[in-house]
Amino acid sequence: MTYIAKPKLHHPALQTNAVGFTRRDYEGRISTLCAGCGHDSISASIIQACWELSIEPHRVAKLSGIGCSSKTPDYFLGNSHGFNTVHGRMPSVATGANAANKDLCFIGVSGDGDSLSIGFGQFAHAIRRNVDMLYICENNGVYGLTKGQFSATADKGSASKKGVANADSPLDTASLALLMGASLVGRSFSGDKAQLVPLIKAAINHRGAAFIDIVSPCVAFNNHPGSTKSYDYVRAHNEAVNRLDIIEGRDEITTDYAAGTSVHVQQHDGTWLRLHKVDTSYDATNKIAAMNYIQEHQARGEVVTGLLYVDPKAEELHANINTVGTPFNKLGEKELCPGSAALAKLNASMR
Repeated sequence: MTYIAKPKLHHPALQTNAVGFTRRDYEGRISTLCAGCGHDSISASIIQACWELSIEPHRVAKLSGIGCSSKTPDYFLGNSHGFNTVHGRMPSVATGANAANKDLCFIGVSGDGDSLSIGFGQFAHAIRRNVDMLYICENNGVYGLTKGQFSATADKGSASKKGVANADSPLDTASLALLMGASLVGRSFSGDKAQLVPLIKAAINHRGAAFIDIVSPCVAFNNHPGSTKSYDYVRAHNEAVNRLDIIEGRDEITTDYAAGTSVHVQQHDGTWLRLHKVDTSYDATNKIAAMNYIQEHQARGEVVTGLLYVDPKAEELHANINTVGTPFNKLGEKELCPGSAALAKLNASMR
């Protein structure tokens, strides 16, 4: 695969942040996703948030699994640490990396397929252990990398590209994150940068498992009646053994609406997505109320967005298991191998 890197030359007049970096310093490679993909909008919001927070790029570790969403870490923070895991295994690798070096800022990017199918167990345990990381789920309701099959978040009754209706009830990622013990839960729309950037900044600053579900329309699989999250692309056939796929260019879908209001956002296939932004008086510290709020609006066909829940007193993984103050990867042999006496004492404590 050929990668196209962005030019390294920067205009001298570009604004810098508190640590002397321009916004360009937080970018990555040129995206190879379909033009207009919501995932690229999410990458842009991550870049903006990290630049505004003045995070040094080399202090960030970004991790992903498999899928269109898991390609996106290549498109932001090109000067940070990165690890692309196997399908669904991003959470466990992020947990191990965080255990080794808790001084880094961890950003995990996954998709609805990567997190809620093969990676469901991994997702659950990283959240319940309150691993100190920002966990982003780029949610489009389809397996985009494997040609648009329903994912676990596809709405019941939505139709596939062949016209088959989805008979399964969808999993609600935000509700699941709340149930599993995430200490910060948010939801946004990829095209609502005014809401998404502050939400990402809050999640990065949070100590503990911060989960953000981001509805991100797929521009390649949303051209079939009844779909709610994506549209089908046009296919042209040369011969029976050779099929040519054509993906039409689409404009990015954006929106901007006030807190406490709802908005209808038209998708590329002509269907509508109804978003409801939480009011400024919404209490994000009440977990039970948050779960009820999500379900009440879901029954009305509305996707609630904003900071849905936060536990300001949460303790992350290292505090829960009482690790030493120094990151494990900086400990020497003396600390890591204290000798047979220490081992005997540990064994005796378990008898």
